[in-house]
Amino acid sequence: MKALLTAEVSQEAKELEALLEIVYAGWYKDGVILTEEQMSNLVAAHNVDIIITSYDPITRKVIDSSPNLKLIVCTRSNPVNIDAEYAAKKNILVSYAPGRNSICTAEYTVAMMLSITRKIPMAYAALKSGKHTKDIEENNKTKPVEGLRRDVTWSLGIDTPYVLYKGNQLYKKTLGIVGYGTIGQRVGQLCKAFGMNILAYDPYKSISEDGTIFTSTLKELAEQSDIITVHCKDTPQTYHIIDELVFKSMKRTAFFINTSRGAIVDENALINALLNDEIAGAALDVFDEEPIPKDHPFITKCNNVVITPHLAGATYEAIENHTEQLLTDIKHFLNHEPLEYEYKV
Repeated sequence: MKALLTAEVSQEAKELEALLEIVYAGWYKDGVILTEEQMSNLVAAHNVDIIITSYDPITRKVIDSSPNLKLIVCTRSNPVNIDAEYAAKKNILVSYAPGRNSICTAEYTVAMMLSITRKIPMAYAALKSGKHTKDIEENNKTKPVEGLRRDVTWSLGIDTPYVLYKGNQLYKKTLGIVGYGTIGQRVGQLCKAFGMNILAYDPYKSISEDGTIFTSTLKELAEQSDIITVHCKDTPQTYHIIDELVFKSMKRTAFFINTSRGAIVDENALINALLNDEIAGAALDVFDEEPIPKDHPFITKCNNVVITPHLAGATYEAIENHTEQLLTDIKHFLNHEPLEYEYKV
């Protein structure tokens, strides 16, 4: 059998060469995402049985390009780049990689939480720009007061680091988790280690084995939480579920974290909440439009927000995880066994 591999994979994927004839292209070879036309041409030219992809569009045209196509493997936990419904109609199996980056996303969420509550990026940016620093010569002139040990504070005053970047600890704060799936639960576990109280809202769950308390509404969660973090899939049901009512219900001292999907949040409502100091701040890894426009208010107007370019799942371990998953399912497929990670429409 022949496979087209365009995905980013770890070295363990070389194991496939003993099982299949592999055609390497796209991201694996050149670090680029292929277009529909490029994918269609490659699939047709090599008449492949298996496609292994991460981000390339696997449309009807691509699927129809090889009469031999039997399996599509996507290394993502949400294979939105694949027309899975059409594949199912043609009896083509689809495999994906659920949970491949759940641990690293949960850890990143906690990192974002600490970043915004302790204003770490703001302090870093100030120092890198030269603020709160002084020349070596001036530093050498500073001597301890006679009889006292040398003080290590950076001076005190209204415009000093101690005042400007004073933050909040996580201990004894209440964390509200929206979406209590694999990632949401992992975040809860990590934050319990900080001594936080955990609340959750999930319309599909009301009881958990770890003793987490569930609220009946998002508004109730918002009213009680010191920090809210979102871990939902992007579906028609979750579109803008974090809206003006949620932000209006939050404490003015509360923080908002999103490392899931931008479409879940009404960005205009969040921007207004930040600009009007209705909440203390936000830390965001995802946005309505990606890449984020250079003139976006999060960049040009909001000083109480930490933003990163969709990096929560970007770890070497996530690549190793989905490589292991794709190897498992391809072996199952070749042995005529049910897939362990089959994506069903």
